[in-house]
Amino acid sequence: MVEVVVIGGGWSGCAAAVSVKKAGGRVTLLERTDMLLGTGLVGGIMRNNGRFTAAEEMIALGGGDLFQICDRTAKHTNVDFPGHQHALLYDVVRIHSMVLNHLTQLGVKIVFQARVRNVSMDGQTLLAVQDEQGREFHGDVFIDATGTAGPQANCTRYGNGCAMCILRCPSFGGRVSIAALAGVKETAAKKTKDRVGAMSGSCKLNKESLSEEIQQQLNEKGAAVIPVPEKWKEDHLSIKACQQYNLAPFKDNIVLLDTGHAKLMTPFFTLEGLRKIPGFENARYEDPCAGGKGNSMRFFAMAPRDNSLHVHGVDNLFCCGEKAGLLVGHTEAISTGTLAGHNSMRYALGMDLLELPSQLAVGDMIAQTKEVMDTGQGLNQQYTFSGSVYFDRMTKRGMYTTNVDDIRQRVERLGLTNIFQKKL
Repeated sequence: MVEVVVIGGGWSGCAAAVSVKKAGGRVTLLERTDMLLGTGLVGGIMRNNGRFTAAEEMIALGGGDLFQICDRTAKHTNVDFPGHQHALLYDVVRIHSMVLNHLTQLGVKIVFQARVRNVSMDGQTLLAVQDEQGREFHGDVFIDATGTAGPQANCTRYGNGCAMCILRCPSFGGRVSIAALAGVKETAAKKTKDRVGAMSGSCKLNKESLSEEIQQQLNEKGAAVIPVPEKWKEDHLSIKACQQYNLAPFKDNIVLLDTGHAKLMTPFFTLEGLRKIPGFENARYEDPCAGGKGNSMRFFAMAPRDNSLHVHGVDNLFCCGEKAGLLVGHTEAISTGTLAGHNSMRYALGMDLLELPSQLAVGDMIAQTKEVMDTGQGLNQQYTFSGSVYFDRMTKRGMYTTNVDDIRQRVERLGLTNIFQKKL
């Protein structure tokens, strides 16, 4: 039986593991920390704008397991907030257990606190990876889902220092790129001529520390928009990775979403300034996150790859999530992870690799971000189904729709219905 090793247990790594199992392989998932999902433990936003279309494409393609788990853990559905419509907000507290149980039931072998530090190579073929404890994990194919965020040195140099984010580098060690260990030259995003990377776009407040009125609004509607007096406004929009929220309302207002915590849609906001705004007099950030100072820095290590998500320079290595390019969001991570897992099995079995066609939003985005990576033009942008430059493209090309039947028919016309459900 084909043996696949996935390194990184964020949304993309989990999706890759599910996809491998559905295609008939054995899979070991190595996670650096003691929990799955990475930024998915604080994210919580699904189906906003074009992410609805992409999620339904993936469900029609047979790669909908994780989207459907998010649907089942939703705290709120059809939430509108500035620049965004019909968002689903999943419960960030419950989501880990739901995904862990699903992967376990599928037979995925999960190894926590397995921070990979070394690789064994035979020419351009990856033979095994080794973690800090000296354990070796051999495989026929490997998937790099290690992301692009941090480690601490990057957050300190290019951000405002370690913000003690959900990635928890001080406790578990920082991200280590498998592609880089294998000798692949990676690419970093460029915010300006002299600065690389981008800052995560939101942070989390303790919901119970807010006024009862704000809590009630969040509990009932899922979102709250509170105007900020001019003298207390803080403008951090230009440093955000999530450019779909780089809109004036996110500077002029405190925009909160209820994901279990109160998700504050700005990279950071000084606690002293925040507490001057009515309703936030007793506000505090969820420990241990230092959201009054900064946030995680991302997009430092993107791998060169083709549209099947095969990494250039290593015969049996695939990538997904942010490792695959300037992609922002859980939907984007799950979509690329599913394709990478499926293609890892195709590679091992000697089959042609699958490239999703550009008639699908998922396929078009994968191709579009590859073009940006290859040309080096647009490395100061990030791409997401939910806004900014890619959502504009998606809308102009007529791919954005919330009509589920239309999306299913689109996939069916391409002959790809349930392609990710089939055992290879």
